[in-house]
Amino acid sequence: MEKSIKKSVAILLAHIIKVDNRDVEKEASLFCSIMGQEFNCSKSEALSYLIDALKHDYNLDKHIEIIDNALKNNKISKMHLLEQLNHMIYSDRISQKDYQIFEKIKRKLFPDI
Repeated sequence: MEKSIKKSVAILLAHIIKVDNRDVEKEASLFCSIMGQEFNCSKSEALSYLIDALKHDYNLDKHIEIIDNALKNNKISKMHLLEQLNHMIYSDRISQKDYQIFEKIKRKLFPDI
């Protein structure tokens, strides 16, 4: 399960980089830092997740569901994930699309709020 949630979190974070066409080299450092802190990923492992997410199509809703199921009753971890996602958003230019993505994820993880 840890591998699937790790991949899903990586896709959420990479999604912000991908949809905004951000400078991957600039954002990779923060991405690797977050993945290292949260999942003890080495820099090379984190970069592998990032490159994979940038190169391939994925179903964002499926990955949000994987995270939601893994963190089912752990609201603190869900909030922490939103905090990390927000950190990624604020690392570069902020767009309306970023907030739409953030709100979509927040509503899926916290449907009662």
